[in-house]
Amino acid sequence: MRSAPTILHLDMDAFYASVEQASKPSLRGKAVIVGGLGPRGVVATASYEARRFGVHSAMPTAQARRLCPNGAYLIPRFRLYQAVSEVVMGLLRELSPLVEPLSLDEAFVDLEAGGTAFDSKSARETGERLRADIRAATGLSGSVGLAGSKMLAKVASEEAKPAGLLLIEPGTERELLAPMSVRTLPGVGPVTGEHLRRAGITAVGELAEAGEDELVRMVGRSHGVGLYRMALGLDDRPVVAERDAKSVSVEDTFDVDLHDRVRIRTEVQRLADRCVQRLRGSGHSGRTIVLKVRRYDFSTLTRSETLRGPTDDPAVVREAAARLLEGVDTTGGVRLLGVGVTGLADYTQEDLFAQSMAAEAEAAAEAAAEGAAAEPRGAPETVGAGAAGGPGGPAEAAEPVGPTGEPDPAPERRWAAGSDVLHAVYGPGWVQGSGVGRVTVRFEQPGSAPGRVRTFRVEDPELEPSDPLPLVGREDPEAA
Repeated sequence: MRSAPTILHLDMDAFYASVEQASKPSLRGKAVIVGGLGPRGVVATASYEARRFGVHSAMPTAQARRLCPNGAYLIPRFRLYQAVSEVVMGLLRELSPLVEPLSLDEAFVDLEAGGTAFDSKSARETGERLRADIRAATGLSGSVGLAGSKMLAKVASEEAKPAGLLLIEPGTERELLAPMSVRTLPGVGPVTGEHLRRAGITAVGELAEAGEDELVRMVGRSHGVGLYRMALGLDDRPVVAERDAKSVSVEDTFDVDLHDRVRIRTEVQRLADRCVQRLRGSGHSGRTIVLKVRRYDFSTLTRSETLRGPTDDPAVVREAAARLLEGVDTTGGVRLLGVGVTGLADYTQEDLFAQSMAAEAEAAAEAAAEGAAAEPRGAPETVGAGAAGGPGGPAEAAEPVGPTGEPDPAPERRWAAGSDVLHAVYGPGWVQGSGVGRVTVRFEQPGSAPGRVRTFRVEDPELEPSDPLPLVGREDPEAA
């Protein structure tokens, strides 16, 4: 425990939802819910306006829609959130070399190690300056807690929300904590909280009064000792600059169970590519490929394969994931798929065996394609497997055909609510919704006034997906 409040905890306010409100001027001050939009979707973040309706993170989206039917429901844009997070973390690292990120929107900072604060006055000034710098750089607000320990700094930032700063003077910890709910303390979840409630303990002060021996008897030695120390405000954990990632993974839950084995293989390949993108983005490579399959009955299977050395080659990861899938029974349907990489390293050791298998598979696919192209014109037409270039397939079967032999229409373009678009005439905007062959777009951008709404055909050639625009610092195109 320190004698000065020089440990800072920053927690960005309703981060994903706040980024969306800053990016979309028409949503400022409105209820915004970010998360999965399908029947099995889950809320990732809700704006403070939505929280007033009872919406919170980890809630099923279907339940959120019942509570807040007029809210704006948007898909997450993690690439943009990552970019904003990097700006915020950069500001923290200007304060100290000891920055411990907990997530994209949360971190501890040891101000004393950076020479930016040694007492309450300098710590408060640093915290206020940080909040102003974050606002200037991102347009967003963050809440700051300052204390002599990590636990208390985190408690302070939570009490300061939204957009505030709270400093806990050393020596006042027990007085501050005493009336707070036991759920305020780290590690006290619903189960432990209910167990304590049944024993008549609901406030932190009551934990301290119960004593260490009684808490050990109630919840076990390791948990009981920890609870007692926290109730007294004691926490000597240091701020750790580097928290090494142990794994990188991505997963998707599907609105409708997947039964088609070809579709399942395709989804696994897509997840493998996304996983490699995230792996490379973190500057790592990995040695063990993991496949996760949750079946229709909620049973979850995990399969893994360890390569000869670390890799970040997408072909290698795709092939390993495909091999793992071959050993999984998907009869009955699949509701979730995931691909991960563990055994991370900050270098890549070429896995020649795995790469040769991937190269062999690609060469075989190319040979099959060339063989199909070499078929003489006028070969018998078949519908189904042959049309894809297999034995007996026509030389010109490049476009999909339906059961009548007529070309199938091109698949309808899908526009997810909240995604970025660019129109050749109207410029940048975002998707408000789509359906029955139409997509509705609001044309606005960060820093602009709320924009106009227009509707287009989903296949409109002048409308294209776009990258997110930066939240601040972009020149107004009208003024250029």
